[in-house]
Amino acid sequence: MRVREKGDRGVVQSVVLFLGVSVLSGALAAGLAIPFAGLAGFTTEKTHETLQDLPQELKTAPLAVKSKIVANDGSLIANLFEQNRIPVKLAQVSPIMRKAIVAIEDDRYYEHGALDAKGTLRAMLRNQSEGSVQQGGSSITQQYVKLSLVAKAKTPEEYQQATASTYQRKIAELRYAVAVEKEFSKDEILEKYLNLANFGDGAYGIEAAARHYFSTTAAKLTLPQAALLAGLVKNPTGYDPTNSASAAKARRDVVLRRMQELNVITAKQATDAVRTPVYDPKKVQKVPNGCASSKYPFYCEYVVSKLLDNPAFGKNKKEAEHYIKTAGITVKTSLDPKVQAAAEASIKAHSRPNDQAIAAVTLVEPGTGLVKAMAQSRPYGSGKNETAYNYNVEKSYAGGYGGFQNGSTMKAFTIAAAIQKGFPLNHRINSPRSINLTRVKFSTCSGVTQTFDDYNPSNSTAAQGDLTMIDAAKASTNTYFLQLSKQTGLCPIATIAKNLGLYNAQTTTPLEQVVSMTLGVGYVTPVQLSSAYAAFAARGKYCKPLVVTAVLNNAGKPIKTPGIECNQALEPSVADGVNRVLHEVMEPGGTGSKLKFGSSDLAGKTGTIQDNKAVWYAGYSNRLAAASVVADATLPYKDLIGQTLDGREMSDASGSGTAGPVWKTAMQKALAGTAETKFVAPSDKTVRGDVKDLPFVNGMSVPDATNKLQQAGFKVVVAPGQVDSNETTGTVAYTSPRQRDGAPEGSEVTLYISNGSKGQQPPNPPNSPQPPNPPNTGKPGGIPQCPPWHPQFPNCPQR
Repeated sequence: MRVREKGDRGVVQSVVLFLGVSVLSGALAAGLAIPFAGLAGFTTEKTHETLQDLPQELKTAPLAVKSKIVANDGSLIANLFEQNRIPVKLAQVSPIMRKAIVAIEDDRYYEHGALDAKGTLRAMLRNQSEGSVQQGGSSITQQYVKLSLVAKAKTPEEYQQATASTYQRKIAELRYAVAVEKEFSKDEILEKYLNLANFGDGAYGIEAAARHYFSTTAAKLTLPQAALLAGLVKNPTGYDPTNSASAAKARRDVVLRRMQELNVITAKQATDAVRTPVYDPKKVQKVPNGCASSKYPFYCEYVVSKLLDNPAFGKNKKEAEHYIKTAGITVKTSLDPKVQAAAEASIKAHSRPNDQAIAAVTLVEPGTGLVKAMAQSRPYGSGKNETAYNYNVEKSYAGGYGGFQNGSTMKAFTIAAAIQKGFPLNHRINSPRSINLTRVKFSTCSGVTQTFDDYNPSNSTAAQGDLTMIDAAKASTNTYFLQLSKQTGLCPIATIAKNLGLYNAQTTTPLEQVVSMTLGVGYVTPVQLSSAYAAFAARGKYCKPLVVTAVLNNAGKPIKTPGIECNQALEPSVADGVNRVLHEVMEPGGTGSKLKFGSSDLAGKTGTIQDNKAVWYAGYSNRLAAASVVADATLPYKDLIGQTLDGREMSDASGSGTAGPVWKTAMQKALAGTAETKFVAPSDKTVRGDVKDLPFVNGMSVPDATNKLQQAGFKVVVAPGQVDSNETTGTVAYTSPRQRDGAPEGSEVTLYISNGSKGQQPPNPPNSPQPPNPPNTGKPGGIPQCPPWHPQFPNCPQR
């Protein structure tokens, strides 16, 4: 039934007449439930002016509807809401529920207009007889108006205006009610009211209330259930059965008897309903709200942080948060429940919540940046052995811990820089157990050379001597990579790291370019590192970490949101070379050999920071990349040795033996059942490098050697001190890179000066990689190792 007034002017005049008469009779205060004293001097003419000044249309805010975050298979990660509400059509509400709410709130609803004069008069008389406001007499339409104005209030001031006990508010509500009745039918208004009303205990709207209290739907509500819910709207807290079952029953029974009085139900129906239990506590459904209630709380908070950064949801984070919790959006994410289960199983297998050390791992898909999983050893919470810190993400995100120094996982970027500059994979550098880099200059992006006043780094593994890039990577030889980073310069390393998404996870500033950069620089997170290594697997295509894959509005239509964002950060040939080098790390003899599994190609790199305060393993196949870390996350940071992990005190801490098993178990379980994948083999040019011949300068004076190298297009530096050699004292003993290997054009060549000891360089220690024999240069007599022209060997041909 649709009720419309004949004309706005007639409506206003009718309302003014009623109000004017009420004022003159002294009854307005009671009729509209406000103090009579407030109307002193308020004339009929003024009332008419007030009504005329009011807007002609009620502008309502969209219904606050809960949003949800789902995994990539559609399973629920979390609900987000300010009000738990599920809008339904009136046809989806049981007829008995509609009758119950009308009976108790406005039994003449379908007979009157915006104002029920009869009901208002009844309320007036009741309030006058009691001497105070006992009954408001508001129609369902008026109640809907009030609820709408409250819902639209965005500030405390607006809320105060919407709820103030003043005649201005009552008159405004009445005018709005007139406008609503002109625009909508009675059934439409009732539908809006039932969807908007608060039914207590966090349930808003009839559908959410039915599900919450009775584990049913609005369409299936029974008489006793409908009566309980109809009674709740008057006092959602006081009549909430979970707060007071007795108060709820008493109110429900009032509704039932009122329905009987109105002949909506029979006496027997009322009596039978009164005898039923008010509710079954076992059927009460609590709807979890927010990330704290999620099965994946840390991942959920990371998703919400990404959403809050999206300008499509609000001008600022406060507006965005309100929108996200009220717009009924569906947020689709990259979380893969199978991969997440693998990550969690790995954490559980190798750590415990009460360990002194923490463990964390993130898995990312190469070529897309989709963050498939993240897990950590300490669960979400504020209790013992719980934390609100997410050890996988940067500090700029909600709860982000902000990372750890990444140790030798940084060497992968030095390898990439060397290959990019044209160094061959067999590029050899004499790599002793320790080297003196005190005040040795390293170039940076700013052109300023970086030095340490006292720096004598050493190797943590046994391998040393004349090593190739692959040899050094397999053994993670510090002295090799420090010298290689000097040859490449720090700027190419820093640039590649930046292009692959690495920055200081504490401050968001670029990674610091220091002499020791290749041995680790801080701070970096598992999300960042796994995404960077994923770029190697994707042949140089770096993709920003992505967790939000799509956002749908309440109607199921997409909202514009950042999608997969990738760029070719490295030439494919460079990435192929890195894959070849890091693949050897997981082959026999490499530090990651014990972590190899399956038949697919794998590559990776260990990382240990100074004093063993954190250890890493980062690695990948073509399908997944992951980074795991075990660290001390409690200030002041201490050596992991002696701390507990998996309930046991650690006697050693390493990337391969401590963080590596976390990586292996997660990757092995996540990749179970997937097809075999192989890396693309590097080209011959990548393997050989883009090098030009180096002039042979052994035995020359430093000025002559420098001049010859510079004329050939190379930069020259002289290593401090002298080395054992059979060359004359003060002359060049050898160069780095070696003459036989060549060097990229324009690269830096280091001259090592002989001490004239006439002794050969010490042999390589046992078990260290041996250099291959140089090619036969055709020396007369068939001697296979004739060097290039040299003063001591005049019969050798000159190059």
